[in-house]
Amino acid sequence: MICLPIFFQKYLRRCNFNNSKRTRVNEQIRVPDVRLIAEDGNQIGIVPVKEALKTAVERGLDLVEISPKSDPPVCKIMDYGKYRYQLEISEKLKKKKQSQIIIKEIKLRPKIDINDLNTKKRQIEKFLKSGHKVKITVMFRGREIVHKELGMNILDKLIEELEDKCVLELEPKLDGYNIITILAPV
Repeated sequence: MICLPIFFQKYLRRCNFNNSKRTRVNEQIRVPDVRLIAEDGNQIGIVPVKEALKTAVERGLDLVEISPKSDPPVCKIMDYGKYRYQLEISEKLKKKKQSQIIIKEIKLRPKIDINDLNTKKRQIEKFLKSGHKVKITVMFRGREIVHKELGMNILDKLIEELEDKCVLELEPKLDGYNIITILAPV
């Protein structure tokens, strides 16, 4: 970007000159002719911008450019504030409908006791019931990595006990000093 003084950069940011998604309203529309649509949805036809603006002002509404890339651009007579509000609401609904997949992580050690393993297993079951994926990590320290089979045995035992409640998404694999697997709810 070109180096501009800070006050000018703030001014440009405030005016949103770099925002290409911005819809043009009223005097911001700078084409000679537009395809005009009335507030009730009826198509009026291709008219000069000045006439379309005059019609919008007479009705007490705004002239909003709906489709700037068509030839001629499509403009609609409507209440711009209400239009922006409806766009914001529809975007919020889209975000609300998106489901985020949460991965919970459980960390184990190869020398874990049976009761501690049962506690971790109950925690995994709780996560799976609530619909989250679970990443199980068996961590090795130092020379414990020589006995990888201990970690694999623990994971195999856990997977075998949880077979009916989950689906194995990632086979147990060695990743540095850790063995990792991922379980998904049924």
